[in-house]
Amino acid sequence: MVDRVADAINAIKTNERIGRAECTLYSTKFIKSILEVMKRESYVKGYEEFTDGRIKKLKVALSNRINRIGIIKPRYSIRAGELQRYEMQYIPSRDFGILILSTPQGMLTNREAKAKNIGGRLIAYVY
Repeated sequence: MVDRVADAINAIKTNERIGRAECTLYSTKFIKSILEVMKRESYVKGYEEFTDGRIKKLKVALSNRINRIGIIKPRYSIRAGELQRYEMQYIPSRDFGILILSTPQGMLTNREAKAKNIGGRLIAYVY
């Protein structure tokens, strides 16, 4: 395990594909903020943190609404005006999926970043 975020996204993708109702991930602030965005957009039902020995983990309740999810590497730094290009590259159609961005105002979707006219770094896509 080198990249905990990529491992978390991969675990969500795998468990969604086989139809499980929940999955377990390592807990970090970054992963929790990504899950919070996915919860706001109703791609996951919720999550709760628990301790397994000395290691904090997250139990994520899946909604089985995800068709495709992936991490974006390298994490491109984009301005507010460049968002359209990456939407066309990673999302199949307008208003069908989301890009998750790390911005100075926290984790946002592409729509929220457009509304606030701010840029950031691309983290993942979900649809």
